[in-house]
Amino acid sequence: QRDRTRNETGRATRPDAHRDRTRNETGSAGLVVSIVCVWGPRRSVSAEVAGSAATTVRLGAVVGLLLPGPGPLLRGALRHKAKTLQHEEPGRFRRVGREPAANLSGLMERFGFVGLPNAGKSSLFNALAGGGALAAPYPFATKEPNIGRAKVPDERLLLLSEMSKTQKIVHATSEFVDIGGLVEGASKGEGLGNKFLANIREVDAIVFVLRAFAKGATGDDVPGSQDPLDHLAVVEIELALADLASVETQINKRQRAAKQDKSLLPGLEALEKVQPVLAEGTPLYRVPLTADDRANLKEFFLLTNKPVLCVVNVSDNDIDNVSAITKPVDQLMAGHAEVLGMCVQLEAEAALLDEAGRKELLDGFGLGEGALPRLMQAAYRLLGRRTFLTTGEKETRAWTFRAGAKAPECAAEIHSDIQRGFIKVETIQWDLLLDLGSLAKAREVGKLRLEGKEYEMQDGDVVDFKFNVTK
Repeated sequence: QRDRTRNETGRATRPDAHRDRTRNETGSAGLVVSIVCVWGPRRSVSAEVAGSAATTVRLGAVVGLLLPGPGPLLRGALRHKAKTLQHEEPGRFRRVGREPAANLSGLMERFGFVGLPNAGKSSLFNALAGGGALAAPYPFATKEPNIGRAKVPDERLLLLSEMSKTQKIVHATSEFVDIGGLVEGASKGEGLGNKFLANIREVDAIVFVLRAFAKGATGDDVPGSQDPLDHLAVVEIELALADLASVETQINKRQRAAKQDKSLLPGLEALEKVQPVLAEGTPLYRVPLTADDRANLKEFFLLTNKPVLCVVNVSDNDIDNVSAITKPVDQLMAGHAEVLGMCVQLEAEAALLDEAGRKELLDGFGLGEGALPRLMQAAYRLLGRRTFLTTGEKETRAWTFRAGAKAPECAAEIHSDIQRGFIKVETIQWDLLLDLGSLAKAREVGKLRLEGKEYEMQDGDVVDFKFNVTK
């Protein structure tokens, strides 16, 4: 920390000539920010406002501040990091619902709810976030995206915490976005048009919400088709046409630029390959592209090149017929997307109750724990995320990692020092550990495997990293 002294006039002064004071328009001392963090997994900045207590804030938030004439040290540090920082949420997204609990953690990516107006997107958001988004029986009730966060249910955490007599359980999390309703002609600017499509580009995966009911929660008829296949056809065609416009624009640019820069040819070839497919209204997630083609298309942020999940929203009267209602969608999306059927309105109402009330309501409909845990787990898998676990008396925690990641990369999820000084990792599958009763017993009987840097972490691994960091 850098102590400041005050002169007789009350203005802040500092003895070090390199620490330029910041001033507001009247010339008095303004906001003073000192970088006190290590550029690692946790980035923080200590910000003091003229004599008040220091407040720790995320660096991403500080970069967005309009500082009144920051000194050269601050300007240089912020410029250096601004190139690599990603803001946690775009400015036009607004958070609603319950604040995330302090014991939720993990690497997060977003999935967005996409569907026609009145399909149940906002109700599904409320079911996950605990309320706060407007759900109304008219089009475009949601004009600005709402963003929320929910824990990924994982029974393994509860079982391991019981074994270890843990004080705290920390779940992995996923973020989700309620995006305004898509309408026919959105690719040409109808409805929310380009604004809607831009919001979809900002998510990592898409959850199609397809309506399969005729009447809303108030008992009034909801306009439009109640056939989920009709809804799916509209959203797929509109997204494919939006991608087609992007592809045609990029092809024109790349053809000219590739004459000078041959490194652009793989991307150009991938664009030319998908152009006729998109022109037919076929989304790219239905197209058998090679891994190289998909990788070459990533830089263009095409909407239909994202992973997809389908939620078929039924009425509470059709809960017993969910399988029959979702079957046509299942058949159409086979091999391309997972399909889940649920009564979103019922799940949203249950989410507003306490644990006992929620259980009573869901049990009354024979739904057990409900459909939301299945949805969260499916969305988590859709994003290509897996979980390794740590357990002990203080904490049992789920750590998120990219499917296929090796042990040192996973170690960085806990702390960068562990990755830097990685030696070995002791690992055992969670169910075998439960059978043995403790890590000590597993070590005693030789069931803890010792793996090196090339070990590819598996979902459900319980781990203890061995590392050594020298200065």
